Parts: sequence; C-alpha cells; structure tokens
Amino acid sequence: MSRAEVKLDLSRIVFIGRTFDEYMLMFGLSEEELKGRKILDCPAGACSFTAIANQLGADVTATDIAYDHPFEQLAEKGAEDIEHAMLNMEQAQGNYKWDYFKSVEGLRAHRLQALTDCANDMKKSPERYVPAVLPVLPFSDKEFDLTLSAHFLFMYADRLDYDFHLQAIQELMRVTKEEIRIFPLVDLSCNRYEHLDKIIDFIQSQGYITEEIKVGYEFQKGADSMLRIKKV
Repeated sequence: MSRAEVKLDLSRIVFIGRTFDEYMLMFGLSEEELKGRKILDCPAGACSFTAIANQLGADVTATDIAYDHPFEQLAEKGAEDIEHAMLNMEQAQGNYKWDYFKSVEGLRAHRLQALTDCANDMKKSPERYVPAVLPVLPFSDKEFDLTLSAHFLFMYADRLDYDFHLQAIQELMRVTKEEIRIFPLVDLSCNRYEHLDKIIDFIQSQGYITEEIKVGYEFQKGADSMLRIKKV
C-alpha cells in the first residue's frame, strides 16, 4: 500500500494511547512472553507498548493510519486530544471504573506518559511505526508470532460493520503465525459485540481455537475480557 493510499487528514485522527503496563494487563501478558517474539500492535495509536517492549527483548512493530504523519505533529495532536478527552471524561465518569487510574488526573498522567514514550520512540526508531489501514496490512504471511489489537475491533460496531470485522480479523490471521489477542469484546455502549459468536464460529472453521479470557483490567465498564485466537 502506498503512502498516498494510507494518508488521512490529521484532524480526523484521535491520537491517544495506553501505557505498556495497561497492555500487559489488558492482554494478560508477562515479560517472559515478550522476549524473543516478533509482535505486531495493530492499530497502535499513541500507545507505549512498542517503545517499552522492545527494551525488554521483544521485536515489536506498531501499525496505525496515523503514522503517515511526522511524529512532531502527532505528539502535538496527541496532547490536544488528551486534554479534549479529559474534559469529556469529567462529564462521563460514571461509565468507567476508577480502580486503576483513581481519578481523571491519574488518567491524564497515564495518557501523557504513553504519548511521550511513543513519540520519543518514533523519533528514535521510525522504522518500527508503519502506516497502514485495516483491513489491508503491508506485511508478509505469518510475519508475526503474536498480534495484539486493542480498542478498535468490536468497539466501533456502530460504524464498522460485520464484513469489515471479518475482513480485518482474516488479515490479522494472515500475518500472524501463533496467536492473536483482541481487547475488549464490547462496543462503546458497553454491550458485548453483537456478532462475536458468529465471528468466533468463522475463526474456528479456519482451524483456530478461541478463548474468551477475563483479564485484570477494566476501565470502561464491562470491558474486562479479551479474545485469544490460536492456531491448532
């Protein structure tokens, strides 16, 4: 896919991400599971997982539609997006659990840390940050041992239809050799994705096993499970 095909007006991108520690909880990962593994974070946004995991012995590639823009612009846009999100969060605190962040200020600190780590790593190692748009990825078949996908699939069921979900998951399966983990399994209304059982049936028909696993992380109410997809 060419850069011209990927690029999207930066004003239409929300560049906010999660920290490495959040990823470890969301996906039920241990540091031992990272070492020596080739990992894809898709879509990665402003998350710090790539930056930190590579320091711990993993080989992580991040991909996102936003990465066609310079890291300086993304860092500035991310800071603006965080402040806008925090203003909205003040009005919607009841939709979330605050065991992890404790407060809106705590949430802001985590989001700013993720953005800082991501932007610094993009400056240092830009080759790790590959622009792409699901459901098409510019990677080889079975290129990655593990693929992580957070806060995209299933969440936006109101704007991404079943066919898109099916195509995107097939693409993740194509580029992944061992396993895929997707978090969470609910939409923005905190309801379990309505076509999840149908998606799981398809995945299993392709020779994979699936598990819905409770994890030790819940911020959006009801968003406390991931889907683990493994090749038999």
